[in-house]
Amino acid sequence: MSRVRFRVAVRMAASPEAVFAALTDWPAQARWIPFTRIRRRPGPRGAVGEEFSTVSALGPFALRDPMRVTRLDPPLDGRPGRVDLAKTGTVLGGTATIEVAAEGGGSRVVWTEDLLVRPAPLARAARLGGPLPGLLGRVAFGGVLLRARRDLERGAVRR
Repeated sequence: MSRVRFRVAVRMAASPEAVFAALTDWPAQARWIPFTRIRRRPGPRGAVGEEFSTVSALGPFALRDPMRVTRLDPPLDGRPGRVDLAKTGTVLGGTATIEVAAEGGGSRVVWTEDLLVRPAPLARAARLGGPLPGLLGRVAFGGVLLRARRDLERGAVRR
């Protein structure tokens, strides 16, 4: 296994409640993640224990990334919101955390991932890449958050 860690922060003009609701609508996130579809699994919705899976595909290559919600605290009365995810796949394990706090007249989102890359050939490639996998994660998820911000600020996402 190899670890890849990254963190990205973005400010948004929308309220913490609207941002948190948009970012935790798992299937809707697919509109911000190129070449990806997201499906919920049977079970709890919008609560700890909810499970969903992303499938990102480009040509013949596909990556399945199943996850389970392990903590879900929406923003409330000025308190920041936080969702923790356990990545339960055979290729990617580890955790992801999305935090949304009030800042100025809007919100600040911090998305953190601590990935365990497996199997061995992919883990070796991640290690050989040095800081590159983390940089790619920051760029990719920064793009996701910027597209989410654009939609929220245009009113394309229900608040």
